[in-house]
Amino acid sequence: MSHQKESPDQRIGVILPVPVGQVYDYLVPSSLKACPGNIVTVEFGRQKLQGLVWHEEREADISVSKLKYISDVIPDISFSPENLRFLKWAASYTMAPLGAILKMMVSVPNIFTPLKRPRLQLSPLGDPDINFSTRVFNPQQKEAIAFIKNQISKGYSVTLLDGITGSGKTEVYLDVLSECLAKEQQALILLPQIALAPQIADRFEKRFGVSPTLWHSSLTQSQRRISWKRICSGQAKVVIGARSSLFLPYAHLGMIVVDEEHDHAYKQEEGIIYQGRDLAVARAYLGQIPCILASATPSLETVYNCETGRYHRIRLESRYGVAQFPVVSLVDLRERTRQKEGKYWISTPLAIRLEETVAVGEQALIYLNRRGYAPLTLCRACGERLQCPYCSAWLVDHRKYGRFLCHYCGHGVNLATTCQKCGAEDALVACGPGVERIVEEIAARFPSFRTAMISSDTVEDADAMAHIAAKINNHDIDVIIGTQMIAKGHHFPDLTLVGVIDADLGLSGGDLRASEKTYQLLHQVAGRAGREQKPGHVYLQTYTPDHPVLASLISGDRDAFMSQEMEARKRGNMPPFARLASLIFSSFHRENVEATARAFMRCAPRAPDILVLGPAPAPLSIIRGKHRWRILLRTPRTLSIQSVIRHWMKQVKIPSSVKVKIDIDPYSFL
Repeated sequence: MSHQKESPDQRIGVILPVPVGQVYDYLVPSSLKACPGNIVTVEFGRQKLQGLVWHEEREADISVSKLKYISDVIPDISFSPENLRFLKWAASYTMAPLGAILKMMVSVPNIFTPLKRPRLQLSPLGDPDINFSTRVFNPQQKEAIAFIKNQISKGYSVTLLDGITGSGKTEVYLDVLSECLAKEQQALILLPQIALAPQIADRFEKRFGVSPTLWHSSLTQSQRRISWKRICSGQAKVVIGARSSLFLPYAHLGMIVVDEEHDHAYKQEEGIIYQGRDLAVARAYLGQIPCILASATPSLETVYNCETGRYHRIRLESRYGVAQFPVVSLVDLRERTRQKEGKYWISTPLAIRLEETVAVGEQALIYLNRRGYAPLTLCRACGERLQCPYCSAWLVDHRKYGRFLCHYCGHGVNLATTCQKCGAEDALVACGPGVERIVEEIAARFPSFRTAMISSDTVEDADAMAHIAAKINNHDIDVIIGTQMIAKGHHFPDLTLVGVIDADLGLSGGDLRASEKTYQLLHQVAGRAGREQKPGHVYLQTYTPDHPVLASLISGDRDAFMSQEMEARKRGNMPPFARLASLIFSSFHRENVEATARAFMRCAPRAPDILVLGPAPAPLSIIRGKHRWRILLRTPRTLSIQSVIRHWMKQVKIPSSVKVKIDIDPYSFL
């Protein structure tokens, strides 16, 4: 191919969807025009890749003779300036390469090839004759709607919709959404788990007469391609999705809603590590659009931002209609132990109430946030614990699959009765309960009960959750046994009893958010009971009835608990009063990872207001065969923790055998 002689305006910078931070120079033939935001086809090594034009003009720091020409500009696809700003900010904040963030934006295979069938055209508001004025809101909801709609006209704002479970937060933000749609803008509703998507989508469709666009990992590649193109072109007016939907190239995004903003599922722990809620706020700021955070148990970070005036706060303090928050009672398992009542995992008070609930035609939820049959199996002859050979973690008994499984690497072995270490027959003992064991117990004690188990082992996608939810709403199920998948967002009118098998689960360990997480989860699962006319009751089984978390749940004084937690964080100078970052070193070679971590520590920043802890083996010291060491860095909020780390990393050469993962604002300390 022959090209005209290069002129200064023909040199452009292109970023490619590969995990590097470099911007590559290319030339544009006179027959084409490429602007920032365009997608172009280029040669990269021996491959042909689609890249994003980053700069229209580049300084001549590389000889023209070494540059290649772009071969094509993809028609009808262009990223807006807001998308480019967000891409740059996300890369800087998470300390990930620009190319890795771009790869998340164009993660669908063959996304730039034309669709084989025409895209479906949908009106954003469905039938224009549908009248929504008959919808009834209580005074608090009306006040919240008016306040948020007023904020929309002001550009960027963050509003916390702080409402108890069942107070109608979803109805409020759906009503506000109509304001965004009337301006022909796009709206994004973020959900912490895809199992909630069908329920919200159904409520949206009934309200507006049109289906929203869904975005989550359970979609087929064809569905993802269609959705991506509709979002990029602006056809998709409302997107309901998981945290990854933040990285879609919206044509004109006008509002972001983060439902259950406190939920720790918004934290991405693999690959590019980020906090979805925080990136949502940043994307709203960069686009100068409103962001709504909705929760019954807001995160301390969000509460702090409200108290310091960064965010607005609107409260919904009563349940919608006549529904009341359920009565919460404790079952002291210490008394049960003294009375040698240890045959069952479901205590006598809970079992009696369970039987009474089903007898009057109501439904119950038994909650235990532990997958499988039992978390630990040991040999009663030699004391051997079944452990994963590739991770420093126990193998979990999964009777459903007939295997012991590792929850970190997926390694599995068939269930056995013989100890592999000492050879003892019938000596393996399951220790502790998982949800499968609770299902087994209910089947033995209450054989007439119709049950459904809800965990990631049984509910693989949003469609499966929608199917089970329909059976529950049709009253084909008496008792739900579930993990945290069922703890939030679901509305079952006849569910009046919630029993928590192990309310202490999650309160121990070195996690600075342990109490906050446990309170939020238990409050959310308690909120599934009594959501309509029938009153609800919650039983929390515990060995620590005096724990502040449980005392707060009994008293119903959430704000007192949050104030106590906030004061503890302030005394310890921990988030939200300071910034944290984890540096996790991993390698198949133990000596290499230890040496690299120690070399890093020798170059650690020295300043009175910077604290560096470590290096030390991670609590989970081996995952997937890789040895892991950690360093924890704490800086003041006023200091850019990323800048500190960038300067630090320049001082140490990292061997190719060692990987360093940087986690800004870590949620996991394992």
